[in-house]
Amino acid sequence: MPHPAAMSLIVKICGLSTPETIDAALDAGADMIGLVFFPPSPRFVVPAAAAPLAERARGRAAVTVLTVDMDEAGLAEIVAAVRPDWLQLHGGEPPDQVAALKRRFGLPAMKAIGIREPADLAQADTYRGFADRLLLDAKPPKGATRPGGNAVAFDWTILEGFDPGMPWMLSGGLDPDNVAEAVRIARPPGLDVSSGVESAPGIKDPARIAAFVAAARAAAEGA
Repeated sequence: MPHPAAMSLIVKICGLSTPETIDAALDAGADMIGLVFFPPSPRFVVPAAAAPLAERARGRAAVTVLTVDMDEAGLAEIVAAVRPDWLQLHGGEPPDQVAALKRRFGLPAMKAIGIREPADLAQADTYRGFADRLLLDAKPPKGATRPGGNAVAFDWTILEGFDPGMPWMLSGGLDPDNVAEAVRIARPPGLDVSSGVESAPGIKDPARIAAFVAAARAAAEGA
């Protein structure tokens, strides 16, 4: 039986786009899967393709839909087709918009915020009472076309003692080789990985997915 600490860690595999990789995430024991609705991303899926992927995971892992500053009509189309468990808002959505979207769709919302230095953590306070969960992602490099999935990590030591008053997840630059260090330093309640379990941009590797989840669980048990 896995240690309770290992199981209480929420592990999300984001940017899945094929039945095989959905199965790989489920078989590895992921708690959440993410589907990306942002065209510049190599992980982009359209609602019609995403719907059967969500059905494959339903009841076994929470289904999250990732959008970036999408209008309400576009989000309504995604929610109707995919029937997700979570909204993941990865753009510049302000707290009042996060609250409005939660009301509109009756779904909990995870808000991504970009982190590079300690001052960036102040953003967490602005979403308290509005978002249900925060995702701390590395700020993208200058000139990047995507707000996440850039395979860069920030300095996890700035998270020592971090408590935003709500659940949160760590993202950005995580992979099977460094996730144990991330858990040891930051003690996150959750982890979100995308490019770190790929063999090429947008191509998930089942072996890396399994290795990531196993390493994360082992690190949580050790912590």
